[in-house]
Amino acid sequence: MSLPTDRKYTSSHEWVKVEGDVLAVGITDSAQDQLGDLVFVGDVNPGAVLAQGETAGVVESVKAASDIYAPVDGEIVAFNEALNDAPNLINDAAFDTWIFKIKPNNIADIEGLLDAAGYEASINAG
Repeated sequence: MSLPTDRKYTSSHEWVKVEGDVLAVGITDSAQDQLGDLVFVGDVNPGAVLAQGETAGVVESVKAASDIYAPVDGEIVAFNEALNDAPNLINDAAFDTWIFKIKPNNIADIEGLLDAAGYEASINAG
C-alpha cells in the first residue's frame, strides 16, 4: 500500500492534510475500498464546533454506512459540495477528495495523529 506522506491519519480511517490554518479531511483509500461504491456523503454541518472524535458527517455505500469523525477539536468551516452529486469521487481518488475542512482550536493537535507508517501498521494489525 502506498500512502501519501504529506498528511496525518486517524485510527478511524480519516486522512488530515494541513492547508494553511485549516485541515482538509477525507477518508483513506482503505476505508473507501472496504465500504464499496459510495452513494451518499454528507450530514456535515459547517459552523459546528466539535471535539476530537465526535461525528462530523457520514459516508454511505451500497453495503454500509460509516461515521466520519473530527480528527481534532475545532470548527467545521466547509463541506465539499461536489460530493452531493458525485460521492463516487472518493471511490475514484480517495486521497485527492476532501470531505470537510476544520479550523482546529490548536494546529499542534495534529501531532497526536498517526503518520503514514503508523496508520499502515494499525490497519495491518487490525
